[in-house]
Amino acid sequence: MAVREILKMGDPRLLRIALPVTQFDTDELHLLISDMLDTMQAAKGAGLAAPQIGVDLQLVIFGSNTRNLRYPDAPIVPKTVLINPVITAPGETEGDTSVQEVEDWEGCLSVPGLRAMVPRFARIRYVGFDQYGDPIDRTVEGFHARVVQHECDHLIGKLYPMRVRDFTRFGFADALFPESIELQDD
Repeated sequence: MAVREILKMGDPRLLRIALPVTQFDTDELHLLISDMLDTMQAAKGAGLAAPQIGVDLQLVIFGSNTRNLRYPDAPIVPKTVLINPVITAPGETEGDTSVQEVEDWEGCLSVPGLRAMVPRFARIRYVGFDQYGDPIDRTVEGFHARVVQHECDHLIGKLYPMRVRDFTRFGFADALFPESIELQDD
């Protein structure tokens, strides 16, 4: 169990497409997940994707049993290991054009010190597997949906600034939110 280095925006490894996990419940996978949990906790993150520590696998972790200091007003998201995820917005597959997007502030451990207003689906369904190969199938909304979409973007080589539509709402956290000490320690 170790805290790993988190790659920063500009590192070309963050732009690669992650490969599917093909073997579950292995010592190597459990060690990687343990390192990711230690790394996420040390960085006070809401989630972490394997590519952020230089591992090109479709593996994300997110959530905790307590409130996140970087997002103090957000509800608690259950601690989850999600492997080989697929995300859909309910209605999206049926051609429903009313699939709702909402904008909210996001930050990223790979983009330290910055925040932006980012559009995301308000409600999503995600499927995948846990570390033992057991299926996961959840429909979620709000902050939980935002965190999953953000982390899964890392698996396709996308960082949240690539989704920003209005760059007047993108900047350093200490300038955007000078009264909020928690956001300063990215």
